[in-house]
Amino acid sequence: MTDYPVYGEIDGPIVMIGFGSIGRGTLPLIERHFKYDRNRIVAIDPSDLNKHILDAHGVPFIQKHVTRENYRELLTPLLTKGGGRGFCVNLSVDTGSADLIELCQELGCLYIDTVNEPWLGFYFDKSKGPSERSNFALREMTLDLRRRSKPGLPTAVSTCGANPGMVSFFTKQAALNIAQDMNLNTPEPTNREEWAALMRQIGVKGVHIAERDTQRGKDPKTPGVFLNTWSVEGFISEGLQPAELGWGTHEKWMPANAKRHDDPKAPAIYLMQPGAATKVRTWCPTLGPQYGFLVTHNESISIPDYFTVWEDNEAVYRPTCHYAYHPANDAVLSWHELFGAEGKVQETLHVLDEDELVDGIDELGVLLYGHGKGAYWYGSQLSLEETRALAPYQNATGLQVTSAILAGMVWALENPNEGIVETDEMDFKRCLEIQLPYLGPVKGYYTDWTPLQNRPGLFPEEIDESDPWQFRNFFVG
Repeated sequence: MTDYPVYGEIDGPIVMIGFGSIGRGTLPLIERHFKYDRNRIVAIDPSDLNKHILDAHGVPFIQKHVTRENYRELLTPLLTKGGGRGFCVNLSVDTGSADLIELCQELGCLYIDTVNEPWLGFYFDKSKGPSERSNFALREMTLDLRRRSKPGLPTAVSTCGANPGMVSFFTKQAALNIAQDMNLNTPEPTNREEWAALMRQIGVKGVHIAERDTQRGKDPKTPGVFLNTWSVEGFISEGLQPAELGWGTHEKWMPANAKRHDDPKAPAIYLMQPGAATKVRTWCPTLGPQYGFLVTHNESISIPDYFTVWEDNEAVYRPTCHYAYHPANDAVLSWHELFGAEGKVQETLHVLDEDELVDGIDELGVLLYGHGKGAYWYGSQLSLEETRALAPYQNATGLQVTSAILAGMVWALENPNEGIVETDEMDFKRCLEIQLPYLGPVKGYYTDWTPLQNRPGLFPEEIDESDPWQFRNFFVG
């Protein structure tokens, strides 16, 4: 790519909160694809690790942690400097998304984030029960703000990274592909109810966010270091939250430690164990069957909620949905070390950048299963090599995230008065159109794999052979 399309103009200041592995990859995309006043962009981060990149791009840097106590005083002058409609790009951890959205809407600014993020301390607050520390609870904070807000407020795009975010776009495209291959000849849905009806007509029982990261570092992991290909702090936070999944109406069995939320209409359940210690069976195209971590994510709740069919105030159809993530091998080893040390987090947290990695791909997509054609994976197979040619300062995992942020920012500029919006509600075709140049091969694969296959059969198992697509058959423990 050498001729970069300019998608729009940001006529107010740009405030980037967080400049870690995702922030540093997002900056070049902002520079390529938007017109804006280069004297009114600023980055805020408590660490100066990537200050050299900001210096090279001429972007001012404020070394501070945005907190519950200082966010209004700190951000208000930055987001209103020089007039116009400002844009808050929140790519940080430990920053309260709902409060930042409310401030931005008060100031007339656009907003985007990749996670429903709480203020510092939420994830490890022992005074809160597991349900209170869940992504369901975090999502409800943001949705409650939306319910209390008047219509027509500035657009705030909630949770628009690779996942959550891009995978919601993939889910809709995958559903259309399956419907076409089944010769259903149904019109493309135009609203949530029609999308839910299409998923029900196809017969999708569940959606895995099925990901395999094969990127390899030059040097082997050493003790006392947590290595990852994206935010270590973010991964540890979500990995220690309860395992959480959207719960389908076809399910006949729940794990013994599964719990329901107090809200009877909640589309999700949670397990009384951390997600990064919970394994499920899943499938990705390149390496086939694999174990993945059932780590909680916002899309595990928003996707099944979006595709629920309601009749007489009862959910009559809903797909099961959850993350099934095999991270880079160094990250798997890091989790083994952390849990083996009784939850003690390593002293060194390090994101492997594009110069420290040798090769590999991040194969990230959605596996829609249980329909008339079995199972279908659709997603991005972006390699490290391709990433290096496409954009600076990031690996394959990062570019899948930053390109989604770009898409979400463009959508917000083109739809500036939509209030709080989840990615499931956005124009998925427009967003994918913007992302595709940065995603490497984006393909679909049918498979005859089911979770009843690839079992050694050396020990008795309690499985449901009458329906391969029951969560009982995916669940490892």
